[in-house]
Amino acid sequence: VVYVARNAKDVAVSYYHFYHMAKVHPEPGTWDSFLEKFMAGEVSYGSWYQHVHEWWELSRTHPVLYLFYEDMKENPKREIQKILEFVGRSLPEETVNFMVQHTSFKEMKKNPMTNYTTIPQDLMDHSISPFMRKGMAGDWKTTFTVAQNERFDADYAEKMAGCSLSFRSEL
Repeated sequence: VVYVARNAKDVAVSYYHFYHMAKVHPEPGTWDSFLEKFMAGEVSYGSWYQHVHEWWELSRTHPVLYLFYEDMKENPKREIQKILEFVGRSLPEETVNFMVQHTSFKEMKKNPMTNYTTIPQDLMDHSISPFMRKGMAGDWKTTFTVAQNERFDADYAEKMAGCSLSFRSEL
C-alpha cells in the first residue's frame, strides 16, 4: 500500500470546497461550522486524525509506504523514487522525468481523467469549485482565522498526542 497524507489544515479547507461542489455531500454550512465538524470527525469518511494515525501505526509493522503531500510538492522526483524502491522497480531517468511532468498538479488539473470534469454536473458542480483547486501546501492560511488556527492547533495536539507522526503545514 502506498499511503499519501496531507496536513490537516489544508485537508480541512480542501474538503470544505469539495463538500460544496460534490453534490453527494450535504451542504457544508459555514466554514466555521464545517471546521468544527471536521475536527470532531463528523464528516464523510470520518476522522482525519484517526485515519492518518492508524495508517501511520500500520506502516510500522506492515508493507505500507507512507508519503506526505508536502514532500511530493517539494520534490516529486524523490518521492517517485521512493515508490519505485518500495515496489522493487527501477526506471530510466527519462521515464521518471516523464512521470514527474505528468503527475504535476498543473498537468493533472488539465487532465479530464484526474480533474473529474467528465463527471455530470449534477454530481460534481465545477462551476462552484473545481475538483482540483490550488494544490498548494499552506493555503489554509488564507481561510483560517487566528482564533480558528489556535483552536485547531489545540485540538490537533490533543488528538495526536503520543503519535510520532509529524506534518508540515507549509513549504
